[in-house]
Amino acid sequence: MDLQQYLPIALFLGVASVIGIALLTLGSILGPRRPDSEKLSPYECGFEAFEDARMKFDVRYYLVAILFIIFDLEIAFLFPWATVLEELGWPAIASMSIFLGLLVVGFIYEWKKGALEWE
Repeated sequence: MDLQQYLPIALFLGVASVIGIALLTLGSILGPRRPDSEKLSPYECGFEAFEDARMKFDVRYYLVAILFIIFDLEIAFLFPWATVLEELGWPAIASMSIFLGLLVVGFIYEWKKGALEWE
């Protein structure tokens, strides 16, 4: 095995590491330091931290997160489909229309149920 083939990769990793470490060091040296109670407080899941792990809390945050994942997956399916659309033809358009229609129906259902409302 010829190790000369890996020289550009090793060089790239070395330069990237040096630049990353240099930027982190410069940011910590030159960056402003104005800590206050808000900046130093822990932040978890969009609501105030609490002591008891068994305390009840609102699940709407998780409903919005699930909706985000669903529509993120939709985009993940649309990009490869769009690149080969001409080769696949009308059956692909029909199947993707059904897929998008089901997602829209689900989104409207969640909207009507009030899952996206924040009080």
